[in-house]
Amino acid sequence: MGAETTVEAEKVEDLLEAARYNDIDDLRSLASNGVSLDSRDSQGRTANGHMTIVEYLISEGVDINALNEENNAPLHWACLNGHVEVVKRLILSGASLSLLNRYERTPMDEAIGGGKMEIIDAINTTVAQMELENTSVT
Repeated sequence: MGAETTVEAEKVEDLLEAARYNDIDDLRSLASNGVSLDSRDSQGRTANGHMTIVEYLISEGVDINALNEENNAPLHWACLNGHVEVVKRLILSGASLSLLNRYERTPMDEAIGGGKMEIIDAINTTVAQMELENTSVT
């Protein structure tokens, strides 16, 4: 059973590496071979960051509000790292703006704390757009 667990861990690492390096072909290949797109590594990290990868993961129905060990959701990470288009896409796909990480900070708090004005603007613009379209925002 130990070897099987090691193989699974290696596949998860391969999946997250494919996501980090925006390798959509490897990501699709691993997913088609049974590696869950909701997988986490030993530190609880999930696949996020690149728009192509985010689009694919959303299309496959992954939990976009999944939390890692720090209770950061993908939206927290996108805000922390200044990924404007990813932030917009996650919000439009139903990512929660009210989730608190282990430091009791929302994704917006992380953007403000990091001085990411372009992220703050993107959040406000996207939320306003959704309200105009009468979509619920959490």
